[in-house]
Amino acid sequence: MKILKMTAILALICAAVGLLTQTVRKNSISLQDYAQANPEIAYKESTKTQETNGTEGEENGPTNAKENIQTDAGESGPADATKTSEAVTQESVLVGAALNSDIPKDQRTLYTDGFYYEPLSDNLRRYITGISYPENETDPVISYDDLRYVHIWHYDFDGNPREGELICNEYIAQDLVEIFYELYRNEYQLEQVLLIEEYDGDDTASMEANNTSCFNYRVVEGSTSLSKHAYGLAIDVNPLYNPYITYRQDGSQEVSPVSAQPYADRQSSFPYKIDENDLCYKLFIRHGFTWGGAWNSCKDYQHFQKAVE
Repeated sequence: MKILKMTAILALICAAVGLLTQTVRKNSISLQDYAQANPEIAYKESTKTQETNGTEGEENGPTNAKENIQTDAGESGPADATKTSEAVTQESVLVGAALNSDIPKDQRTLYTDGFYYEPLSDNLRRYITGISYPENETDPVISYDDLRYVHIWHYDFDGNPREGELICNEYIAQDLVEIFYELYRNEYQLEQVLLIEEYDGDDTASMEANNTSCFNYRVVEGSTSLSKHAYGLAIDVNPLYNPYITYRQDGSQEVSPVSAQPYADRQSSFPYKIDENDLCYKLFIRHGFTWGGAWNSCKDYQHFQKAVE
């Protein structure tokens, strides 16, 4: 009798274990099934790894924070073997860079990572025609072949590294990459450096946006004479804080853009002011440019230009 009781108890225990096992299996899930059902959790680390391990080309600027960039002395880079650069690992969002992407790399003159100039592609030529470049001019003072697309990096007003682009005369292209690299290396702040096409070729709109720009086939404000910008030989830097000032016969002054009136008093102290103690001024003068802030008949504190020798 005892044996029969023990046998019955064992049978009940086995049945209970079997039922429990079946229940657990129904409620269980494999690691693979869990990963597929919860990709935002399961794959979070691997996605992050893929993002941080992505490679960047020279168009996207320096690659590592405080990275020592090795460059050879000579045409393609600074004379110093090692330069310090900030980290920027983002896709280019510049219109000009995208339109000029089909230019063969052997036509590019690279100063150091992210600082280069090259001829204008057909796409970029079409883009600027009718805006900064004349569409119906029979004999323009400058040809497409004389212009160069310039890519740089700069610090914005929030202290963040940011891409910038210009179009200029080939004659000053090397000057610009060298100057802007030194500004960048010293964390000099420029609010934005975009093609004038971003403002439909409107110089006033570009100044009001404090946009640093170069080539624009236009006349000098208030005259019929072509500006040095029409030759690609002049550049305006942080123009809102460094306005263009003309003087009327009654002694009063006109400030352009109008919104720059608070910065017309050059005796005042304020950020982003270009004067003779400013690094930007010193670099452009060192490269043979003249400064509009030193003119007598008017003052153009944003303006630097260079004459072709």
